Amino acid sequence: MSLQRRFDRAIKKVWRLNTRPDDDILLNLYALYKQATEGDAGRRAQRRGIKEIAKFRAWKRIRGMTSNEAMISYCDLVKLLTTDKAAS
Repeated sequence: MSLQRRFDRAIKKVWRLNTRPDDDILLNLYALYKQATEGDAGRRAQRRGIKEIAKFRAWKRIRGMTSNEAMISYCDLVKLLTTDKAAS
C-alpha cells in the first residue's frame, strides 16, 4: 500500500476513534497532519486565541520534518491509538 493511501486511511480512522485522545496527542496529530500536507509552519497570524497558538507551536516544533516522515509518524501514532483502544 502506498504511503499516501496509508495516510488517507489513518486520517479517516482518527475521526472514528471511540474516545477523544488527550490534548497532547491531538496537538501531535494536528502538527503531523499539517507538516505532511503543507510543510513547515509559516508566520503565525495575530490574535487567533490560545488554542490556535498551541496548535501553531506544536506544528512549528517539527519544522524541517519531510512530508513523508510526517505521514509515517502520523500513521504510526494512529495505529498506536487504535491498537490501544482495541486492547482496552
